[in-house]
Amino acid sequence: MQQRREMSGQGAAPAQAGGPQRDAQGSPQGGAGSRGRGRDFRSRRKVCAFCVDHVREIDYKDVARLRRYLSDRGKIEPRRKTGTCARHQRRLSVALKNARHMALMPYTAAHIRGV
Repeated sequence: MQQRREMSGQGAAPAQAGGPQRDAQGSPQGGAGSRGRGRDFRSRRKVCAFCVDHVREIDYKDVARLRRYLSDRGKIEPRRKTGTCARHQRRLSVALKNARHMALMPYTAAHIRGV
């Protein structure tokens, strides 16, 4: 079997057969948003939970609150995922490290699963 390549000019890359076609703005054609109707669903900016609660110091003994900021593998979640501000993210990482040192929080995923 031979594959047919479509060339659009000299030295051009072959045209892609699969995938959605896009309009001039780069959005997929044929969707609800391309007709100008419908609602514009933009993600809301995350707010820092510590700023909202007016927390001055993050307590390393507050395990229930700190557990939200650990991944399922035991890693500290980044700011872009949790929405914490830079100041509280720095203090949060210190509190998590203190809680780990005091054996209140796990270091690895193996400690979470209990293996």
